[in-house]
Amino acid sequence: MTLDVRGILDAVVSHAMASGHFEQVNGHEPTNAPSQGLTAAVWTDSVQAVRSSGLDSTTALIAFNVRLYTSVQSEPADAVDPALIDAVDVLCAAYVDDFTFGGLVRSIDVLGQHSQGLLVRAGYLQQSGAVFRVMTITLPVIVNDLWRQTP
Repeated sequence: MTLDVRGILDAVVSHAMASGHFEQVNGHEPTNAPSQGLTAAVWTDSVQAVRSSGLDSTTALIAFNVRLYTSVQSEPADAVDPALIDAVDVLCAAYVDDFTFGGLVRSIDVLGQHSQGLLVRAGYLQQSGAVFRVMTITLPVIVNDLWRQTP
């Protein structure tokens, strides 16, 4: 079996696009400032083997970052975090509901069997001279029997 990273990435991006919360959804980490409004970006963070691998194949954990951006200049300021959390809530619910991305993966490691689990971190990011309020979802995905182990 080969890693269908494009298919998995498309599934993650599709959920963001279908949410209706974003002006723009990128399938990569942007190198310049996002556009106005709420923006999402999705990219692969890490790939590692996991202990639940079988005797002749290796299962992998692929962690994706799903970062939500909005300008710190957004008004009213008190609405910035609630808007981000609303989008985070919709995305996390969608990822947990589509637990296997339609059979594309074994599961999302929601509770952290092989990772830190589904996690959201808030922060600030300066990019292209602008400052953004961000929330980054770490989305751990488990793919069974990815690499064959030959004796």
